Amino acid sequence: MRIIAGKYKAKRLNSPKTDLTRPTLDRVKEALFSIIDSYIVDANVLDLFSGTGNLGLEAISRGAKFAWLNDDKNVAISTIISNTELTKSQNYVKITKKDYNKCLNQIVNQNVLFDVIFLDPPYDTKFGVNTLKFISDNKGKVLSDNGVIIYETDKNFIQKISKIDQKALDCFENLECIDTRNYSNVVLKIYKWR
Repeated sequence: MRIIAGKYKAKRLNSPKTDLTRPTLDRVKEALFSIIDSYIVDANVLDLFSGTGNLGLEAISRGAKFAWLNDDKNVAISTIISNTELTKSQNYVKITKKDYNKCLNQIVNQNVLFDVIFLDPPYDTKFGVNTLKFISDNKGKVLSDNGVIIYETDKNFIQKISKIDQKALDCFENLECIDTRNYSNVVLKIYKWR
């Protein structure tokens, strides 16, 4: 796993020796950043299920001004800290160890808005869908007016959920899915305000 472009280009990142985290593959990350390139420069970025810090640090490398990296696992937090030190990006990041709901509530309480939000939760959970609903229900309190959310999941999860839930993935009260991309088993869904 490495930083693909920008000021930390080719910097190798650490990945924990555990199956508790699943870093985004380089080829998927490259495709993802080519889609959202225009949103990155000077952006505030949230990587809610950060794992290794991979996506947030890639955004900083490409010109984002700030990344909030959150995870609820000790092994992930130690990896994020290590990768932040490797890239010397400590001045650009905030690292928190919280359940995603607690992190979202902290963000709302602190009035922080994000231009880019990465959601890469464990594939076999509804954490991503729950987060999208929370952001939709809290319009103007997490995602900036022109912001974008990238939700990474897999085809197996989408096939497992009911047809009603599949429709819900494309349409929330205040958010809409504007693009869906498939990369082998990985599915990227992109959301903006309605």
